[in-house]
Amino acid sequence: MTDLSQSVADVSAAEREAAEAAGVSTKNAGLAVLTALRNYGVDTVFGIPGTHNLEFYRHLRRLGIHAVTSRHEQGAGYGADGWAQQRGLPGVVITTSGPGLLNALSAAGTAYCESRPFILLSPGVPEGEEFADIGALHETKDATGAVGSIVEWSRRVTSAEEAVQSVHDAFELFRTGRPRPVHIEIPLNVLESEASIDESLLAARPHPGHREADADRLAAAARLLAGAERPAIIAGGGATSVSRELTALAELLGAPVATTLNGKAAVSEHHPLSLRAELRLAAVRDVINASDVLLVVGSKLGEAELWGGVIDPAGKVIRVDVLETQLDKNLRVDVGLQGHAEAVVPALLEALRGTDAAASDPAASSTREAKPTWADIESVRAASEVEARSYAPLAMAAAVDIASAIDPDAIVAGDSSQITYMGMASAMLQQRPHSFLYTAAYATLGYGLPAAIGARVGAPESRDVVCVVGDGALMFAVQEFATAIEQGLNLTVVCVNNGGYAEIKQNELDRGISPIGVDLAQPDWAALAEAFGGTGLRVTDRSRTAETVREAIARPGLTLVHIPLGIYAE
Repeated sequence: MTDLSQSVADVSAAEREAAEAAGVSTKNAGLAVLTALRNYGVDTVFGIPGTHNLEFYRHLRRLGIHAVTSRHEQGAGYGADGWAQQRGLPGVVITTSGPGLLNALSAAGTAYCESRPFILLSPGVPEGEEFADIGALHETKDATGAVGSIVEWSRRVTSAEEAVQSVHDAFELFRTGRPRPVHIEIPLNVLESEASIDESLLAARPHPGHREADADRLAAAARLLAGAERPAIIAGGGATSVSRELTALAELLGAPVATTLNGKAAVSEHHPLSLRAELRLAAVRDVINASDVLLVVGSKLGEAELWGGVIDPAGKVIRVDVLETQLDKNLRVDVGLQGHAEAVVPALLEALRGTDAAASDPAASSTREAKPTWADIESVRAASEVEARSYAPLAMAAAVDIASAIDPDAIVAGDSSQITYMGMASAMLQQRPHSFLYTAAYATLGYGLPAAIGARVGAPESRDVVCVVGDGALMFAVQEFATAIEQGLNLTVVCVNNGGYAEIKQNELDRGISPIGVDLAQPDWAALAEAFGGTGLRVTDRSRTAETVREAIARPGLTLVHIPLGIYAE
């Protein structure tokens, strides 16, 4: 456990003297909050130093917390998300007051929509100056209220003790409920004042354990699965923590597994039972809808995953979710199992291993061995590939070439670019979850590059990190090249240039609108990367795409590969 008193003792006399001259204490609420976070294992924060948040930044180096300075607070939020997915801890963003805080709200909205653990720390106006409208620096009408309309909860605290308690409450939410973003605003007078808090109150609290499902419902679910002739599984983002158990369950049942994009590789996409992250494709949905028992783990099955398709299985539906309100969302349910996947899936597996598959036959074995699947997985995969190529033939062709150059264990980041959702989502087959960084529901542009930066900071160097995005998306976050260079990261960025906002251009044409605002001027992408201090590579012949991407991944530092999509039409 990090010792607050030792951290205070580490402050030099000169620093203490300068702080006193500025009217602040070095043993303040900022130190208390960051000590609590460090005790939970957080060793990296993202953000931008500002006039009002310096009493957070004062303590980072002393506490052993690495600061990643983004070039925009939105990038800080997305970077924190990429880091969090690799580390299994909440991403933490420190903003200054006013514009800095509001700049981070797209990232907060993303974390809410995609159910990601995220802590937003900000200073606030001093107590007594709320809604004062006096022209103070960064004055905002109601910062906590603004953020609170987007995140799970937003608190303006009144003491260091309350701020520390909010940190504990955040971790309780992430551990026991649906992980979503929270905001802690600390008024400047509280942030900068001396805080005497007992060390025991700063200690990380024990994990309360995972919620188990009702025993009777669990038994009913096990009986349904044991008797199923055509079982199938859909795994969402809530299933990524039980990859091994879910794979064993699928093998035991002979159940094909389809995942959402947030659940991608919850069962390895190279596994014989995997239908991959292709719920949007009719061939996969046909298998799901033909099932006589469907198990859904940790997914709300929203429209963003289905592209207008419908999940409506012929048989029974079993659903696992930590929230009761999610059990019947977007799909009828026959047996709802409220609980954490970490508790429920292993319990189902154990129950099935001890459940007689034919209850009417006393001679049936009490143990169940892996059995062959009822679905023709290879045929479904082949049909899916044809269907995926039909949506965007050029993007898919480029994605296949790019993916062929990337190690299956790599982390690949993208965003709401056609090359991501119409290409890499299908072409990039992955081995383990949290390796495809994407925002399927919030569908934001500008996520891919900063998320890749965060993942590179948080992941072992043995794993490659590759960002594959479109030109329109990259321009949302191109300033983060400076962050990657400054952090000394080995990072590959592949920019697939289709000339602008191609899907929106098609949307306009479909409505009879002459294209407007969608054909974008292009920089010299390779030269731009070099201007930031990286390396730029150009692909002018599609036969060299894979070779060039492999070369980029092998290079140290930041390397950008520019691929004009037009070369795939030649």
